[in-house]
Amino acid sequence: MRVDRFLSNLPRFNRQQVRLLLVERRVSVDGVAVSDPHHEVRAFSRVCVDDEVLQAGKPARYFMLHKPQGCVSATSDPHHPTVLDLLDESDKGELHIAGRLDFNTTGLMLITNDGQWSRRLTQPQTKLPKVYLVETEQAIGPEYAIAFAKGLYFAFEDLTTQPAELELLGPTTARLSIVEGRYHQVKRMFGHFDNKVIGLHRERMGPLVLDASLAPGEYRPLTEDEIRQV
Repeated sequence: MRVDRFLSNLPRFNRQQVRLLLVERRVSVDGVAVSDPHHEVRAFSRVCVDDEVLQAGKPARYFMLHKPQGCVSATSDPHHPTVLDLLDESDKGELHIAGRLDFNTTGLMLITNDGQWSRRLTQPQTKLPKVYLVETEQAIGPEYAIAFAKGLYFAFEDLTTQPAELELLGPTTARLSIVEGRYHQVKRMFGHFDNKVIGLHRERMGPLVLDASLAPGEYRPLTEDEIRQV
């Protein structure tokens, strides 16, 4: 929300008063005096007028998890363990998942309470690559890479997938990079060739790579540098 709108929504200030506060640089956001009415105020921002705190803010939290098999990408589930069950953190109800994985898919999962950050990471418009290690039941032919680079037509959604990159690692293993997150997209792409995916592991989302030191089920906070990269 813009800082002028944030202040105007408070019953104590009218629009003229808000303009004056900003011109006189009496408003600070996260300790920095601001005069631009378009300056962004987020749920995590500390907003003050003079020395009075109007919004204390709350800490933004970011975690990297190595998702194991047999775990649901959800905040709650009546029948199966969820990825949030793996976190030993307070106020887990504030957290959400940035980019879900299927029940038996493993690998990088990012969990945060920062909705704007997670949208930048997952929305198709940003075209951040999601990189997977794929194991298939049958051999992967050279025609796969050609078809994936052109895009595949998904009749159910009546759309063609964005171009994807395929690197063959072995007869039945490959690394696939996609910029979307369609429903069961990777499995459906290989299903175009009647080839079943029997193993799927996400290595990377955008600039963030799964920490090799994390065993399945383990997690850690993201570093400041990792957070800024998104």
